[in-house]
Amino acid sequence: MRTIDLASTSLREMNELLHKQNAGTNETQWEIINPKGRHAVAVGVDAPLNIDIKGSVGYYVAGMNKQANVTVHGSAGPGAAENMMSGKVVVKGDVSQYAGATGRGGILVVEGNASSRCGISMKGIDIVVKGNIGHMSAFMAQTGNLVVFGDAGDALGDSIYEARLFVRGSVKSLGADCIEKEMRDEHLEIIDGILKRSGLNGVKPKDFRRYGSARKLYNFNIDNADAY
Repeated sequence: MRTIDLASTSLREMNELLHKQNAGTNETQWEIINPKGRHAVAVGVDAPLNIDIKGSVGYYVAGMNKQANVTVHGSAGPGAAENMMSGKVVVKGDVSQYAGATGRGGILVVEGNASSRCGISMKGIDIVVKGNIGHMSAFMAQTGNLVVFGDAGDALGDSIYEARLFVRGSVKSLGADCIEKEMRDEHLEIIDGILKRSGLNGVKPKDFRRYGSARKLYNFNIDNADAY
């Protein structure tokens, strides 16, 4: 295992080391210590690395991640795993706003709570939140899956496209064009697969409710003018 101490190594140097790794690297095990809330830790990684960050971080941790498995042993600030492409990002604590925003692939697992705008404009990423999520989560979510063990705040799925939202707890309110939908066997299989990938067990897929687009805001329609 290779250890990088951010008390003695600059953030730029650390990210440069990670960026130099490729698919054929033999140095696959990395540990980052003393992050102390620093921003943009382990961003833009594009190699099959296992990266353990020993402490809490600031904004944009593991942003644009491809291939890597990144684990934050603490909490994370805004934009965790933003624009993620593939791989897996796990945050053991809580995350601030817009976690997983614009994510195109891979899976983000939050073992605590997520603040507002979780999964906004998601484009294929799977997001699992063991706790609660804040208001305006999955705003304009296009594709992918958001699985929430706890409760959801106001305006869930506002202006949603074809992303699937699964919530076990209560939903304070639904956003424009977001409705509750029938939970079919195919959706139970989707949740089961995501839970297995996330490593979070102890709940049954049938305990969740599904939300998605009513498909009335895709194109402007004068009959829906008040909803825009």
